[in-house]
Amino acid sequence: MDVSELVRVRTRHPEAIAEAAARRARRPLLNDSGRLMIVAADHPARGALGVGGRGLAMANRADLLGRLCLALSRPGVDGVLATADILDDLLLLGALENKVVMGSMNRGGLQGASFELDDRFTGHRPEDIERLGFDAGKLLLRVDYADPGSLTTLESTARAIDAMAARRLPVFVEPFISRRTPEGRLGNDLSAEAVIRSIAIASGLGGSSAYTWLKVPVTDDPGDMARVMETSTLPAVLLGGDVGDDLEGAYAKWRGALRLPTVRGLVAGRSLLYPADGDVAAAVDTAVGLL
Repeated sequence: MDVSELVRVRTRHPEAIAEAAARRARRPLLNDSGRLMIVAADHPARGALGVGGRGLAMANRADLLGRLCLALSRPGVDGVLATADILDDLLLLGALENKVVMGSMNRGGLQGASFELDDRFTGHRPEDIERLGFDAGKLLLRVDYADPGSLTTLESTARAIDAMAARRLPVFVEPFISRRTPEGRLGNDLSAEAVIRSIAIASGLGGSSAYTWLKVPVTDDPGDMARVMETSTLPAVLLGGDVGDDLEGAYAKWRGALRLPTVRGLVAGRSLLYPADGDVAAAVDTAVGLL
């Protein structure tokens, strides 16, 4: 993709982004199927550019935009989750017409940083999502029982949920119980017990859960997902995560979890945009077929 025209517009006519947002054709969050297939691309803003063993796979913005436009053009893809810089580009490219657009709200916990658990709200604010006519927001909630700073994260998350509910805007909460290794590396606990606890914590945040959705991982043992998803009545989508080169294994795990009554769809990014065989269209089409 040639980015020179994007740069020209950004340089000479930056208000074109707001104009494109104002005239964008919108659709309901859910269509007649009641299911959601969202492509995620908010990883770069957290410094998470790797896919599998490719450390800077997402670093080329023109390449990423091309992959996103291809994914969004495939039948059954409902929309995209991304930060402002990427959504602004997609608006200018006309790729968001009749799509669900989710703004990524907190990207302050940079991957590998000493402050990684300090997931401050450095992305879209609720007022930005409302002003731009976007359809939902997404936030990351990582809780480390050994880190007192997690209480601040919980409080700021609750206030963001309140602000979204006041605007009647859905917010997708992605909760994890996280821990640091003795070497200081942060990891998410995907055991059934940990995911159950994270769902219970996330479901109770804020003064209203009316507009709260969950964005949950598949547990280490996919057979545990039925009891995991019994933890809450909130609607949920599965998150894709970085599955490395084992996309077939990911499909198998997603297929089973998507049959559960509270699971309404899938939000996947790196695994579909950067499949090992390079065939983005086939990866996306297979994921759509799981719904």
